[in-house]
Amino acid sequence: MCRAWLAALTVLPLLAACGTGPNPVTNAVSGNEAPVAAAAAELVPVPLGVPDGMAAAPLDQPREALVPEGWTLSVFARVPNARLAVWTPDRNLLVSVPDDGRVLVLGPDGAQRTLLEGLTQPHGLAFSPDGSTLHVAESNRVVSYAYDAGAATDPRVVADDLPDANSPDLRGAYGHELKSVAAGPDGALYVSIGSTGNISVEDLTATPPRASILRIPPGGGPVEPFAVGVRNGTGLAVAPDGAVWTAVNGRDNVPYPYDQPYGDASGSSFGEVINQYVTAHPAEPLARLTAGRNLGWPYCNPDPDTQPGVQGSPQDLTDVPMVADAELNPGGRELDCATLPAMEQAFPAHSAPLGLAFTSGELPEPYAEGALAGVHGSWNADPPRAPEVSFFPYADGRMGAQQTLVGGFQDPSGARWGRPVAAVSGPDGAVYITDDDAGAVYRLAPPA
Repeated sequence: MCRAWLAALTVLPLLAACGTGPNPVTNAVSGNEAPVAAAAAELVPVPLGVPDGMAAAPLDQPREALVPEGWTLSVFARVPNARLAVWTPDRNLLVSVPDDGRVLVLGPDGAQRTLLEGLTQPHGLAFSPDGSTLHVAESNRVVSYAYDAGAATDPRVVADDLPDANSPDLRGAYGHELKSVAAGPDGALYVSIGSTGNISVEDLTATPPRASILRIPPGGGPVEPFAVGVRNGTGLAVAPDGAVWTAVNGRDNVPYPYDQPYGDASGSSFGEVINQYVTAHPAEPLARLTAGRNLGWPYCNPDPDTQPGVQGSPQDLTDVPMVADAELNPGGRELDCATLPAMEQAFPAHSAPLGLAFTSGELPEPYAEGALAGVHGSWNADPPRAPEVSFFPYADGRMGAQQTLVGGFQDPSGARWGRPVAAVSGPDGAVYITDDDAGAVYRLAPPA
């Protein structure tokens, strides 16, 4: 039955995969089939391998995923609420578990032990270029540890009093307090500071600014804004050439920004919140950051439509221009969006990219050089955006177009059995994927 509807969907621009789960998305599909992957690719359905003892829900029934032909996907470990991941110099996988205040070590056989505990929502993990220092981003600070022989010791706070729900001025209200960290080749650290809400303008004038990427000088010191207008740049990574990139979660319920009818409307739809428009807008940036860059939030939104304002317009997610937000920046009165550089690449609206990591020769072609992104999937798009692992080729400082590397976590009804957070290439030539919804870490292996 499963393969029958796979065959029936081959005429669609997006491939489909089998498997339903107990975690349907919140919004109804309204008669539209939900996509199961973001970008069409030459993928095939394969069964998810589940070792004995790891078949707890939602992996207690057969699941299928979409992967490149000849590749396999299996469960490497069960880690409830697994979030970001990084490889240690001694070839172990670290996984952050913010809900438990822990950082775990997964050995080559998937065996687990606790490396750090008692932390405040640890999320981002990064090693110094020489591998001697582990940096951990908690919700309120960044701590650096000496790392040697599988132990993290001598904690040193390199950035403190970062905003989180316990900050007195926020009174417990913080929508994006989990933070990511990346280490530059010069020893500087970059930390994502999410916005407190959807369109919270006051974030821009806070100290330090929220909705920003901060830079910590080598060895520690006063943090400084590196990039601003970054609503929630959870995806944060440094490319092999030293460039800093972020994958951003865009705003929700964006109002229509053009003074013209939308679809069959008889008059101007400017400023209206229209479900069909919201589902497809705004695009979510994958942007190269430079000192002082402004990504525009909340005054400007990336608009990938090749026919701006036209319902059903084809979208080009490369070099995406900005359009003024109708709610906060009508007519560009707060910020001229034309002065902002286009987004180098973008995800479709409401993809919710989270983890971002670069490959550097560990994987076979065509995935040897590029960026891996964990796409968590939407909550407010109809049909819902599919969770997946995406790959973006990277060469000569330029990011290529999005490709689906692993799909099939969502079926055409909109039900999901998993939601990837991060994907990192391992020293064994496989990709390791965290899933906070299924509580798992997967191993995606190329042909032997």
